[in-house]
Amino acid sequence: MTVIWINGPFGGGKTTLATTLQRELPGAVLFDAEGVGFLLRQLFPGKYEDFQDNPAWRPLVAEFAVRCHRENDGRPVIIPMTLLRRDYAAEIHDAVRAADIPLRHLLLHADPDTVGARIAVGVEFPDDEARNEKVRAFRRRKLPVYTEAYDGWLAADAEVIDTTRLTPRQVADHASKTIGAL
Repeated sequence: MTVIWINGPFGGGKTTLATTLQRELPGAVLFDAEGVGFLLRQLFPGKYEDFQDNPAWRPLVAEFAVRCHRENDGRPVIIPMTLLRRDYAAEIHDAVRAADIPLRHLLLHADPDTVGARIAVGVEFPDDEARNEKVRAFRRRKLPVYTEAYDGWLAADAEVIDTTRLTPRQVADHASKTIGAL
C-alpha cells in the first residue's frame, strides 16, 4: 500500500480523518509525527521554537515512516501532520519515496473564515480552558502561514480535498476515493 500524509491547517480535521481511515483501512497504523518532535523538545528544551526546525526531526520522521511501513508489511501508514515549509515537506516525502514506498499527500483545505470558525470552537483539553485558548491562539497565528503556503506551493504539491462544506464522513469518503483504497 502506501504512506498517507494528511496535511492542512492547524485545527483542519487531520486527526479526525486519520483515525477514521485507520479504522476503515485493513491493517492501517497511525503515526503521529508530533511524538518525535515532543521527544526532541525534551532532549533539547528551548533550543528550537518549532520542533520541525530541529534538523533531526525531518530525517527521523522519514525513517520512522519507512520502518513503520516495512514493519506493517506494506499496509497503510497514516501520518496527520501540518507541513507548511516546502523544503521540509520535500525532505521527508523524498526520503520516503527514495525507499521505494509510495506516498500520497492529501491536503485538507477550507477557506480561512471556515478554518477560523473551527479554531474558535476547538477543544483539545476538556478540563483546561486556559490551555485550550493557548492552542487556539497558536492555530490563529499559523493560519496566515498556511494560507501563504497554500497559495505558494502546497495546493500544487498535494491532492486537495476542500472541506469547507463537507462533514467528517464526506471528507473520509472523498479521501478514500482519492487514495483508491476502499
